[in-house]
Amino acid sequence: MPGLNSGPNIGAALKAVRESRGLSVESLADTTRIRRAYLAAIEEMRLEQLPSRPFTIGYVRAYANALGLDGEAAVERFKLDEPTPDTALREPVGVGHEKDPRLTLILIVGTLMIGAIVLWNVAQRAMGDQAQPAHTAPQTSALSQAAATPSGPVSLGAPLPAPVESTTPTPYETPGLADATAAGGSSDAVEAAKLAAKINPAVPAAQPTETLAPAFVASGAVYGAEPGLSVVTLQARRSASLIVRGGDGAVYFARQLSAGEAYRAPALKGLTVEVSDPTAVQVFVGGQSKGLLPATTASLEKLAL
Repeated sequence: MPGLNSGPNIGAALKAVRESRGLSVESLADTTRIRRAYLAAIEEMRLEQLPSRPFTIGYVRAYANALGLDGEAAVERFKLDEPTPDTALREPVGVGHEKDPRLTLILIVGTLMIGAIVLWNVAQRAMGDQAQPAHTAPQTSALSQAAATPSGPVSLGAPLPAPVESTTPTPYETPGLADATAAGGSSDAVEAAKLAAKINPAVPAAQPTETLAPAFVASGAVYGAEPGLSVVTLQARRSASLIVRGGDGAVYFARQLSAGEAYRAPALKGLTVEVSDPTAVQVFVGGQSKGLLPATTASLEKLAL
């Protein structure tokens, strides 16, 4: 059987052992996690296609261990076959060390910009030192000032009025002063006018009355009891809240009725109704109109009488 001493070199020995065991380079590459090209280069001893010597030694050891051989003995034979320990380390295959040309361009442009700024500052300072300030005013400036100076007496115009104060407060008005002035300045006349207003109050203008339906006509949802179990029906003429309570305060019904919706009150004792607007709810007893609710809170028993 072939072993580590077979063949002319360690690569040929490893290849002979692999072939005797029926293994492929691909299977060993999966086992050792080494590239298939590197394993083939070790078998052919094409060391120029491999990374540096320490990496190659590690690959030889891993190759031998994967075949069940002594990895250290394989490394010793490799060193005997290739006794070049003093050679410089080579870079890994496929890795090139190149400088970025853009870095050199950036450095050159930055240097030029800094040099231009320095030169511009030096030139500005030199120009400022050379310019001498004028000790006397120009002749044209002196002549213009002399022409602008008036000669002879100067006449002043009329004084301007004082500005209006924008924050002047509103004058205080004494309570009752207007009534006293209208009554000729007499406080007795004011009291007499107030007493007359209490005795004969102004009669408000008559409000237009709305026509109420003479009989109940359902024009929306009807809640509450069945028609045969109810006497009083409350119908909303416009949106209003309606709450029906029992004698113990328990709530039997509570809802915001829309215009046309109605509630049939059950024939129970002690029920009271509360509405947000009594003028928005019409009362029907036995299907006939009894007008509007008299107040925001009313007894259903009294409404049925």
